[in-house]
Amino acid sequence: MERASEAMESDMGAGDGPSAPAVPASRKPTLSWGVKIRKKLKTVTPFLGKFRPLVGQCCHKCTPESLGQKLLQNTPSLGFQNLLNINETHTRYRGWLVRRVCCLLFVGGCCVHSSGSSQREDRLHRVCCSERAWSLLPGVAHSPGESVLKHLEASARAGASKILSLANASISPALLRLVGWLLLKFFDLLYCSVQVNLNQLAALRRAAQMKTPLVFVAIRQSALDQALTALVLFCHSQRVPYTISPVQVNNTFLRAVFQRLGVILLPRGAITEQDAETDSLYSSLMSAMTGALLQEGESLSLTLAADSGHGGQWLARAQQALTDGVVPDANLVPVAVSYDCPPDLCALPQGGVMSFVRWLVVLLWRGRRGSVRIHFAQAFSLKEMSETGRCRVDRGRPLQELLLPTILNHRSEVGYGEKSASWLLPSPIMPQLQPEERQRTIALTQHLIHSATSCMAVMATQLISCLMLHKHRKGVRVSVLCREVSWLLEEVLFRRRDVGFAGSLVEVVYCAVTLLAPHLVMATPPPSAEPLLAPGRRPHARHALARHAHTLTHTFITEAVGACAVSAMLSEVACCGDVGEMEFDVALCQDELTDRALQLTHLLPAGYIPPCQSAQSFALDAVDSLVRCGILIMEEIPKDIVQSKDTTISRKRNTQTQNMVPRDTPVCDIMKRQGTLTWNAADESDYSDSDCEEQEARSYKLSHPTQCPDMLFFLCSLLSVQLRALCWAIQSLHLLPTPLPASHCVIQLHAHVRNLANLDRGHHESSSMDLVKTSVRTLIDLGVLTEESENGHVYLDLSPLFQLTENREKLHKFVSQHLYN
Repeated sequence: MERASEAMESDMGAGDGPSAPAVPASRKPTLSWGVKIRKKLKTVTPFLGKFRPLVGQCCHKCTPESLGQKLLQNTPSLGFQNLLNINETHTRYRGWLVRRVCCLLFVGGCCVHSSGSSQREDRLHRVCCSERAWSLLPGVAHSPGESVLKHLEASARAGASKILSLANASISPALLRLVGWLLLKFFDLLYCSVQVNLNQLAALRRAAQMKTPLVFVAIRQSALDQALTALVLFCHSQRVPYTISPVQVNNTFLRAVFQRLGVILLPRGAITEQDAETDSLYSSLMSAMTGALLQEGESLSLTLAADSGHGGQWLARAQQALTDGVVPDANLVPVAVSYDCPPDLCALPQGGVMSFVRWLVVLLWRGRRGSVRIHFAQAFSLKEMSETGRCRVDRGRPLQELLLPTILNHRSEVGYGEKSASWLLPSPIMPQLQPEERQRTIALTQHLIHSATSCMAVMATQLISCLMLHKHRKGVRVSVLCREVSWLLEEVLFRRRDVGFAGSLVEVVYCAVTLLAPHLVMATPPPSAEPLLAPGRRPHARHALARHAHTLTHTFITEAVGACAVSAMLSEVACCGDVGEMEFDVALCQDELTDRALQLTHLLPAGYIPPCQSAQSFALDAVDSLVRCGILIMEEIPKDIVQSKDTTISRKRNTQTQNMVPRDTPVCDIMKRQGTLTWNAADESDYSDSDCEEQEARSYKLSHPTQCPDMLFFLCSLLSVQLRALCWAIQSLHLLPTPLPASHCVIQLHAHVRNLANLDRGHHESSSMDLVKTSVRTLIDLGVLTEESENGHVYLDLSPLFQLTENREKLHKFVSQHLYN
């Protein structure tokens, strides 16, 4: 796809107001679609009202002082900038020759903050003499300024020398300019545009003037995330951070190049990040090096894995530097990178230079992949987050304590409390951490995962993928799809989420469908010339659409949890898994609806719920959100309806004959028990009029607008991908020859889940490896799978409690009640 620079804001450091960059307009939709779509379709406006939504603000509960600094302001004078659109106006020169080499002149004029050889030698000395390094030799007396290398054994000294070679990383101005020019050309071939918010960059510049080191934290998606972050900062003459990359590069030449660019790779011999972190020598020296870099005022860039929490140990090292008094404070900056089409390859090659070149060629083989939007959230103080006590650092309760009594004993109530997330920073990683420090790091990791995820821009391909996968699985006509995109866009903007596109509606849909063409099926039925689009049936097509639609699940997570709770209650009333075949004129008890939402909240992975918000509060918000969006109507039961037990029983008999609740007498908590519909309140032995007077009974009814229950089904479908994967994993547990190593267990479970997906023939999106890993993590938290360490390896075994078929069936029924088919 060609880039239309005239449709985008191209001036470096300037914009034309609150508008967003338009979709490439040089390639108009043609009659190849088979229908003349009306040209008077309304223009997609990426904001509501006059201003765009202000995204990326820090938490008002945990960091109110950082929020009060108002570094991030919604000023209409700044807009967006395409980082790849560089012309002669970005240089000091003009002319025909300047237009040909303007990119080189621009790169040469960017400011670079480099570190000299003397600074590197001083850094090595401070690392070797630090208290963190001397913690390797407890009880050994040493004088200030003495190196720990003199007291290490020969074998340990050799390993320490390899690790300390990582501290030689520095930023070479000449090499950085050359690589910056190559990256601009590379991304120009790979993407149509790389859009950045100038308002956020201005806030970042104000944060850098506070003379406090910055730590950029992004969600780990691909190997290009940190390269894009460094390129944006370089092009705006800000300090390029030292990049902490969890990648192993064995080639000596490539390691030397990366080291001169400030990239800190894994040490030689370590295959994965977990292998390196289990070495106490590496952990202590890296903690000392992190403190030394922050002491120099250098910025750091790291990534967090949302599914496993890998990368959180570097946040613990930054906290250690703060605790040791090496630095007075550090500012954390969540970074959100949104792709129209993310690169397929997530890791760098392990070979030499030629394999690296082939990796680049494969990335460029399919041509341009739409646009990229980068958001820098507001910087917040690490000291304020760690020392004020506002951030919740409670250890929480194991998930099996919260849910197993409900699952196995069929108890209606659910355990209250917060779910433990100790797996985000397990004890084998950095064992020297105190329990309070470990819990504080886990809470900080959860905060950053949620912050970076919540400020991601919604791209056009994600809107189309969400609609095709969760609302029009059997196909949709193009004209209907355009109207659905307009509706979903308004819903996204109403929830204060930013979008990464603008332009006419037909252009937005056409460009997104063009990018998603390998994953869609297009047909033209004979009666009309209007094309019909449907999601591809192959597994890789469904997996790709599910990855694109994942951002929309985060956007509607509150409503999706509430919708699944409503679906579970309606399914129980109808005693049927498909709620589409039942009457909707029933009333739902507020307490039970909140409990169902709370049960599902405990099953959600990390990153969906703000860590500073309790699960019970989130469940209440989930129910209230359905009222705000018009799906539920709240009703209060009048006191004169329920006056005595006899009256209640007579009304119960009336309900049994009508099979539907009359509108003038809403019923609280309709459930199907033993073949009859009864009131929950009528079965209580201690029911009395005084209880009714003390508590305000409330119930909810489904409203009947044109988009309900369609809107309800759409919201339920958003979480069905993850819930179905968990159900399939539970169904496959008895097929595993446990105990198994954790990696082998995931592989075998993935094979069984794929077999179930092939039998299902309609939900291949639930059979991806990422979802299987998430399901295994949930089963471990539930106590279904137990972890045992042996010879440095983790083995998974099926617990004796769930070796019984009856208990596995109860667990499957509990999860599947929230699943919408």
